[in-house]
Amino acid sequence: MNLVGISLLIIALAFVALVVFLIIVLRKTSETIDEVKKTVSVLTSDVNVTLYQTNEILSKANVLVEDVNGKVSTIDPLFTAIADLSVSVSDLNNHARHLGTRASSATSTVGKASKAAMVGKVASKVFRKKGEKA
Repeated sequence: MNLVGISLLIIALAFVALVVFLIIVLRKTSETIDEVKKTVSVLTSDVNVTLYQTNEILSKANVLVEDVNGKVSTIDPLFTAIADLSVSVSDLNNHARHLGTRASSATSTVGKASKAAMVGKVASKVFRKKGEKA
């Protein structure tokens, strides 16, 4: 064997080693691709199930929101009436406080019976004014 033959033999062995290495790499790559395909398939089915459940939840949430909106619109007049009542009570309280202040300043000249009559008179005026507003 001359030098050229030995060189060709080394090249052939290197080529065989390269082919064997490439075969091993390609098999492992093929296995990895198969696993990726399985994973993508499982993920696709899981995503489909999740999307279906999400759509169901959203439709139920929409129904719930509509129900709550209907109930809120039903009780809205109640809160308006309560607000009006609180304003009326506050006005009555202010008038009574004012009347009490006026009555306490007039106690030196007016008896207890006339104080009660004054309170009744002012209270009746307040209620009449509220009745006219309504």
